[in-house]
Amino acid sequence: MARPKEFDEDELLEKAVNLFWKKGYHATSAQDLVDALGINRSSLYNTYTDKKTLFTKSLKQYQLKQTNAMIAMLGKADDAKKVLKQIFTDLIQESADDTFLKGCFMVNTAVELAGIDAEIGDIVNKNNKSVEDALTKIIEKGQHDGQFSTKNDARTYARFIFGNITAIKVAARSGTPKETLEDMAEIALSALK
Repeated sequence: MARPKEFDEDELLEKAVNLFWKKGYHATSAQDLVDALGINRSSLYNTYTDKKTLFTKSLKQYQLKQTNAMIAMLGKADDAKKVLKQIFTDLIQESADDTFLKGCFMVNTAVELAGIDAEIGDIVNKNNKSVEDALTKIIEKGQHDGQFSTKNDARTYARFIFGNITAIKVAARSGTPKETLEDMAEIALSALK
């Protein structure tokens, strides 16, 4: 008879997200996982098989919480200009509050693994596409409401805004001052006028 798990898997995944987010995939050892998650190696491997499986589940957990929250915020918005400004404001504040300079787990993963691991690359690309699609819809709404320029199509603007969101996340990870991040956001949003 199999022994029941002696840990909360959601809580364990949250700890794994934080560890991988802080250290990255390659710098996280099996011992780091055992120490941070508070379970023994056999439980770790019985549950997740290997480090990559745990990492993949952690990345998907992050996507469910972080990316989907942003997409939901965009989808519910009545005021396109206001919600995009709020996304940049929240991103910059989150970065300013991040004493560990973790940046964005998805962006960090894209840089570290997406180009060398097809499965991880697919997760990152699908994530990015879902954000781009949500940005496209809100920008289309802003164009329809007269808030944004129609000089370029909404998808082009969405790609530009998403690129700037990513750039801010990377800059924040390197310790770029909040004022600089705010300047970056202001210029990015001004492109929509």
